[in-house]
Amino acid sequence: MEWMQQSAAGFTECLASPSPVPGGGGASALVGAIGIALGDMVGELTVGKKRYADSEERIKQLMQRAQELRIRLLECAEKDAQVFEPLSKAYKIPREDPQRAAVLERCLRAAAAVPLEIFDLCREAIDVEKEFAEKGSAMVISDAATGIALCCAAMQGAAVNVKVNTRLMKDREWAEKLDSHIDQELKRYTERAEWTYKEVYRRLSDG
Repeated sequence: MEWMQQSAAGFTECLASPSPVPGGGGASALVGAIGIALGDMVGELTVGKKRYADSEERIKQLMQRAQELRIRLLECAEKDAQVFEPLSKAYKIPREDPQRAAVLERCLRAAAAVPLEIFDLCREAIDVEKEFAEKGSAMVISDAATGIALCCAAMQGAAVNVKVNTRLMKDREWAEKLDSHIDQELKRYTERAEWTYKEVYRRLSDG
């Protein structure tokens, strides 16, 4: 099923169902796509305004990248559902089957790869949103802050969806490499997103 072709009501109904897909990974990808779409909207409402003429070329570049990130995140929502079925089947292989461990390990890597991609896309989305918040129209600064908050939440959701797979991997060197990347970048980008959000909140509070 193409989850991203559904309405918001249809997708959330599927999300609330007993079916394991779509799940946290797909939801994170969708939230990230919504977040970066808000950044793109900030750009659309900034370009052409005399007050922001000096930043216009950079804003256009950010908009282009925001569109690319949104498309890739939506693709990841589909991919996340696709990698679940092979993993589910791998768990059903009899334990005495000599191929089980290798098949399961391969499926765990594939299942971790998609939320890892979502995680990294959301990190870049946070950087893009930060610039939208700094350079975009003050009239829509709240949308930039909302976008960065959503991208941060999506990144955090993707992080735990990597971890749920790495903890089961037998190749601990590979698993720990992924975990280390997640641990370091999650802290760094959560702080970056929170700083930007708080700065916007302060500006709005100060009037």
